[in-house]
Amino acid sequence: MTFALHQTILPGDTPGAATTLYSYTMGPEDAATRVHIQAALHADEQPGTMALHHLLPKLHAADAAGQLRAHITVFPSVNPLGLATTSLRHHIGRYDTQTGVNYNRRWPDLYPHISPALRGRLGADGRANIRTIRAAVLAWIDSQTPVTAIQRLRLHVLRSAAAADIVLDLHCDDDSLKHIFTSPELMPGLQDLADWMGVAATLTAEDSGGSSFDEVLPTLYRKARQANPDRPIPIGAETATLEYRGRADSFDDLGAADAAGLFGFLASRGLIDADPGPRPDPAPAPTPFEATEVLRVDTPGLLAYRAALGDRVSAGQPIADLIAMDGPEAFLKRTPILAGTDGFVLSRVMAKYVRRGDSIAKIVGTTVLPTRAGGYLLED
Repeated sequence: MTFALHQTILPGDTPGAATTLYSYTMGPEDAATRVHIQAALHADEQPGTMALHHLLPKLHAADAAGQLRAHITVFPSVNPLGLATTSLRHHIGRYDTQTGVNYNRRWPDLYPHISPALRGRLGADGRANIRTIRAAVLAWIDSQTPVTAIQRLRLHVLRSAAAADIVLDLHCDDDSLKHIFTSPELMPGLQDLADWMGVAATLTAEDSGGSSFDEVLPTLYRKARQANPDRPIPIGAETATLEYRGRADSFDDLGAADAAGLFGFLASRGLIDADPGPRPDPAPAPTPFEATEVLRVDTPGLLAYRAALGDRVSAGQPIADLIAMDGPEAFLKRTPILAGTDGFVLSRVMAKYVRRGDSIAKIVGTTVLPTRAGGYLLED
């Protein structure tokens, strides 16, 4: 058996403080394929942790039966620093309260850091080039001197991911259908993941604007390929953000179903020598994230939705009414909020009191929106 629990102590930034990061590893250390799975980078998003709670016993049993054909690392709750942050009985797990930085933003652009180490070392063998790039990344990580606990956490997690062939980052939205974010060059290769997950949408972008965790490795290999056009450099890691519905959807039955999907995906890839179960129905084909409208309000008020999750809507159709909370018609006037594209409602906000500029819904369309092309695609 190789199934093992690891406890990494992160020294705190204040006297007497320290945090423990838990992870599990399993499978042959010398396996040809390495898998990195993490949940709750946004520490207030728990459905992924629930899914991994149900996946870990399946992986433990597969390990005991000698069925694992990959080396797998699992961080069931990858951000214990965010778990510790509460204010007035409200969990603030999305942002580092010291810096205000979103935990899933500003991950490093690796290629500029390692490009000097690659000069003259890339050859005609694509797989060898991936090994060379990975070694350079791991050497750069090991050369860093982290100061704060969050810096230590990021480097520790990134070191595991940078050595992996498959990197899955489990998140959730506010109130949402299941969906995936990934890089366009990884599709249709990850269509099987979308199928096993049963997503309503797969949204692709090379650069969503926030330097998110799932974009670090595809960006690395893309930039390496662009800088070395005479050398074969495949994308060395299949990475994706898996959005497991909404924050309130941490339930045993959903977590068990999600774990079965993840197990089926790994088994169908031959990474677990076990029956993956019935092949799922095909998920929708990927669409550019630039074709998804992030609908915002330009005045504060109280939302009254007209459209439910999954509803198909047309441009100009009212999605919700915004009830005025000030002015001459306060608490009487309702202003329709209109869809700006044809598509379906992927997500909505749970809190119905909204402020000026807040996003209230995402509408997945198929036509790239001029207001989205080349811009910041994320909600925060």
